[in-house]
Amino acid sequence: MLKKWIFVTGGVLSGLGKGLVSASVSKLLHQRNQKIVPIKCDGYLNVDPGTMNPQEHGEVFVLDDGTEVDMDFGHYERFLGISCQGDWNLTSGKVFKEVIDKERNGDYLGKTVQMVPHVSDHIKNTWRENAEEEDADVVIIEVGGTVGDMENQFYLEAVRQLRNELSDDETFLIHTTLVPFLETTGEQKTKPTQHSVKKLREVGLEPDMVVGRSKEKLEESTVEKISLFCDVEEEAVISDPNLENVYELPLVFDEQNVGVQVAENLGLPEKTGNLDNWREKVENLKKEPVARIALCGKYTNMDDSYASIEEALRHSAVELGGSVEIEQVDTEDFQPEKLEGFDGVIIPGGFGSRGIQGKIDAIQYCRENEVPILGICYGMQLMAVEYSRNELGLDAASEEFEDNHDDLVVKEMQDQKDIEQMGGTMRLGAYEADLEGRVKEIYGSETIEERHRHRFEMNPEYEKILQTNGLKISGRNPEYDLAEFLELEGHPFFIGTQAHPEFKSSFENPNPLYHEFLRAAT
Repeated sequence: MLKKWIFVTGGVLSGLGKGLVSASVSKLLHQRNQKIVPIKCDGYLNVDPGTMNPQEHGEVFVLDDGTEVDMDFGHYERFLGISCQGDWNLTSGKVFKEVIDKERNGDYLGKTVQMVPHVSDHIKNTWRENAEEEDADVVIIEVGGTVGDMENQFYLEAVRQLRNELSDDETFLIHTTLVPFLETTGEQKTKPTQHSVKKLREVGLEPDMVVGRSKEKLEESTVEKISLFCDVEEEAVISDPNLENVYELPLVFDEQNVGVQVAENLGLPEKTGNLDNWREKVENLKKEPVARIALCGKYTNMDDSYASIEEALRHSAVELGGSVEIEQVDTEDFQPEKLEGFDGVIIPGGFGSRGIQGKIDAIQYCRENEVPILGICYGMQLMAVEYSRNELGLDAASEEFEDNHDDLVVKEMQDQKDIEQMGGTMRLGAYEADLEGRVKEIYGSETIEERHRHRFEMNPEYEKILQTNGLKISGRNPEYDLAEFLELEGHPFFIGTQAHPEFKSSFENPNPLYHEFLRAAT
């Protein structure tokens, strides 16, 4: 069967949820036994988002292969239960670098290298290579930013060319736009959508479906106007209203026959599955919280900074029959009293010294008051620092934020010391851990794989004194003998991991460590 291509573009403004639209459409096509390859194209000149501030761009998502990618890949994996590949994330920085490298190698045989055809061809070839390597049935390509942005024009040109090279039943274009509600007139306004589609036409593209992002469901008159002025069938004007949680969107789209329309246009097989299990889980998220969790970090000004952790908690909550209340607690201005009333605490990963003492104080509070606590990456390292200081009386610190202490219980990894270049140079991706103790029981396996993103590790010189005094190393990487998990004996739940288990949690398959943490907090 010929490969099918779906393109998702956006207009008016960014942040409309093109990634969620892509993930939701992909979920609907999964019911037809289609192998989906999701691709994200970003216009920024960074090679990857690894060096970006999470308060500006949202969290950095890490794949099994160690690639740092856009957070939309989190949506793809959480909705589809798949493991994405780093090659599926294109950035302008990556594209230009690869084209320039080819030019320097003489691959263009003396040609004048131009945006068209060389950059656009490189993009198309990358898409095709990914499709072939994965033996994809459907490739869904999300073009970041908005139509009219300078930095994404060559992606749109590649879309235009590919659409022209293929037959009508091989491609489908979904355009996502804003449909604002004007309070003064009490009506939904379609002009932004009309202008957005006009911009799309200026680059030679016609939408097959228009998704209207709005506060409420699109009114019938709104649908009629968009259909008339944007030349799409009324049934292909889709409502994307504000929802309680992102996992409702596939159900909302299913009610509007989005999957059916896309499948019919592309000639895809009949449905072989349904969304019953998904629907049941969504209903659980509307129930009362099973626990109230404090997320103690320094990136509290933007909700997306810890998106994967929050979603992993929700995945676990639905398995326990309800929702979860999550509150971000800033550790820069922190007092232990702020944690009163919470059922559990998470200390997330991060970098630098800002908010460190607040995190250490939060760990101490949870340890002494038997509050369930989960430390992620930096959080695990600070668990070792806190215990060393307050239980063992050591002058303990991490080399990352203070190197003038006598006892550096956390140190920079040896293979990181001589690295000067930023971006993609940390210990990244999936690594094994051999388990014992409680974490072995939690995972139900002696060996597991979780994803990582760090430069520092627990100092092996202090492992013996920590273990002798109750803080056990319960997981190790077999290749490098690195501490991967630690746990405190006799505590309801005091576990830290060097990994980021949230990156491998999906809506229909929650991560075991997060699930057990939340269960302990209920």
